[in-house]
Amino acid sequence: MDKEQMFVDDYSFDAYKAVGFGRFDEVDKEAVKSVKMTAPDLGFGEWMSYFSIVGKISPIPKDMKFGEIPQGVLRTGGTFVVQGNEVLYQWTDTVPGNHPVIEDVVKIATDAA
Repeated sequence: MDKEQMFVDDYSFDAYKAVGFGRFDEVDKEAVKSVKMTAPDLGFGEWMSYFSIVGKISPIPKDMKFGEIPQGVLRTGGTFVVQGNEVLYQWTDTVPGNHPVIEDVVKIATDAA
């Protein structure tokens, strides 16, 4: 993906808040019970690659003290497919790690292209 087509929020998390994303410690506990968590289907090498870069891309504030949890870890996120000014698809994670069916997202994006 061309970097001009990506958006990454900063430590204020204003973009997250604007689209209604919250923190997983604020989610209704009953809603979390219905979430089926599945690990991505990655091979050994792909998992090793993931673990080698996750620390580099995870936002950890410079003034954070040992034992504190970074705000970025507590945030839920989501997935969007956008075409022009129209949102074709939106998924809001219930908890971190909860994600849409990737094949569905790719199909929507491919069909719209």
